[in-house]
Amino acid sequence: MKRIIYILTGTAIVLASCKKDFLNTTPLTSISSEVTWTDGALSEAFVTNIYNGFGNGGWFEQELASLSDEAVFVHPGRNINTINEGTLTPSNPGWADGTYEWNNMYSYIRACNVALENLKTATFTDTVLNNRLQGEAHFLRGYFYQQLLRYYGAIPIVAHSYGLNEDYSITRNTYAECVNFIVGECDSATSLLGGKSLARGRATQISALALKSRVLLYAASDLHDIPTAKAKSATISGYANPELIGYVTGDRASRWTAARDAAKAVLDATSGYKLNLSTPETKENAINNYISMSTGGASKAAGVDAAAAAELLFQRDFSSDLYTGGPGTDGTSVGLDNGPNGYHNWAGNVPIQQLVDDYEMMDGSKFDWSNPAESSSPYINRDPRFYATVLYDGAGWKPRDKISGNVDPANEIQVGSYESVPGVFFAGLDTRQSTIENWNASWSGYYMRKFIDPDPNVVDNNTRQYIPYPVFRYTEAALNYVEACIETGDETTAKLWLNKIRFRAGMPAVTSSGDALKQEYRNERRVEMAFEEQRYHDARRWMIASTTLGRKLEFINVTGKLKSGATAPVPYHHDESKYSYLYVTYNDNSLENRTWDDKMYYRPISRDEINKNSKLIQNPGY
Repeated sequence: MKRIIYILTGTAIVLASCKKDFLNTTPLTSISSEVTWTDGALSEAFVTNIYNGFGNGGWFEQELASLSDEAVFVHPGRNINTINEGTLTPSNPGWADGTYEWNNMYSYIRACNVALENLKTATFTDTVLNNRLQGEAHFLRGYFYQQLLRYYGAIPIVAHSYGLNEDYSITRNTYAECVNFIVGECDSATSLLGGKSLARGRATQISALALKSRVLLYAASDLHDIPTAKAKSATISGYANPELIGYVTGDRASRWTAARDAAKAVLDATSGYKLNLSTPETKENAINNYISMSTGGASKAAGVDAAAAAELLFQRDFSSDLYTGGPGTDGTSVGLDNGPNGYHNWAGNVPIQQLVDDYEMMDGSKFDWSNPAESSSPYINRDPRFYATVLYDGAGWKPRDKISGNVDPANEIQVGSYESVPGVFFAGLDTRQSTIENWNASWSGYYMRKFIDPDPNVVDNNTRQYIPYPVFRYTEAALNYVEACIETGDETTAKLWLNKIRFRAGMPAVTSSGDALKQEYRNERRVEMAFEEQRYHDARRWMIASTTLGRKLEFINVTGKLKSGATAPVPYHHDESKYSYLYVTYNDNSLENRTWDDKMYYRPISRDEINKNSKLIQNPGY
């Protein structure tokens, strides 16, 4: 055996000495950068890969909703409480999703820079494709910078790729410069992508307009108008570099006008979903409308309208071609990550009482716990969007016997405790005392329904779903337009568009004006855009976080007591002819002791980044 090895080795040496260029071969498993830009398909593949910067959209196992007053994440040890309790620091910044984490965003920005530099000198001959790819790269670079801007304030603008042994230290640009740069990216993308038909999930002219609308709306808001922000926050008032977090000069009215015009450009460029109604939808139709939009037309469940896909201006898609087998922690696993434990799901991000309370009654009045009729039946006659967003005690859901056995023929959510005989109570199947995975259960008494495919054949514990994540949708632009119209004094137009959204949701028209109209709008945006990564930013840019995000967690306790002479149904199901139900809200700080500190208006720049780049200036309060 040794002799064979010696012979082979010797032969290899001889061959190597005879053919000195044997290493100068083309790798079979990789493509050189030079070749990439000589071939249109390879160039397209490079740009396509940059879309991975969107990750799972807004769907990670823990979601941004749980960093706001929409939800709480029930599994401890994920560093979410570090943020919500205000203990985050540059050395311990808490949990961050890859879709806005500093290093990850800059890695994708670098890929955009590489693409744009090389596409300008690419040698493949398809100029239509080249222009399209440049347009996509401009959009992607603008989007990633927008992500950094709205979490960290101003950041260093790097519009070229670095080589080896260069000086990588760079200062933060001003907030105004960052906004202008992103707007420029949107304008470039709009020009290059105009008139082009792209595959679903790729950037388009309209998605570039939508990004511009969002950026300009934020730029006009209280948090980024430094005189306003200083008046509302001592932390910001004492910050030595306010130009990094907002406008220190300029006309705020013109910024609101720019935001209004940018939103209107989106509305004029396309159309949304069922925003042409002159009167409110019926409750049933309104619920179906909202489910249709939330599923993006991708659900197979009966009654879901595929036309709702038109509502999506840019989305993160999930395909059965790419995801196979059972679900994991990814964008196809929203039901597993968040569904009820009584269905063997994980109950990750559960709605809190503060969100539930902000859904109006169907007549447009505010829900009121001091009203005996409403407090005794808190889930009756609410805004139809509530029923399409939240699973509550007694709500109908999927066939439980497909995963948990024939323990609940009624297929209803059970988050309370109920009498079996007078004085003896048992815990519902979806509680933390359940006989089914009690460790994976809601703390709040609610579960998320929105974005979970309602198809009864999609068993969330073992079946993937393919609902697209809405990065931008038409209704966001409509709401942006409403807000900008309010701020520029055009309340008539603001109410016209606000009521278009409300009519689709089965809600009556808003008729208020002044501050009351502004508060109606803000609540409308809250419930319409729930779980869409809006509330975290809205509460900050409006500078209302101390009274909203900083509130202690509020949950609900549901008790079903048998009426006199009634016999408990077996198996249990919600039955108001046999049970009197008591609903009691309470604060619970054991999972998170939420607080608010004005430093939380921005994420800290990590200590590692500042150590690497001494020119970086830290955010206020850190």
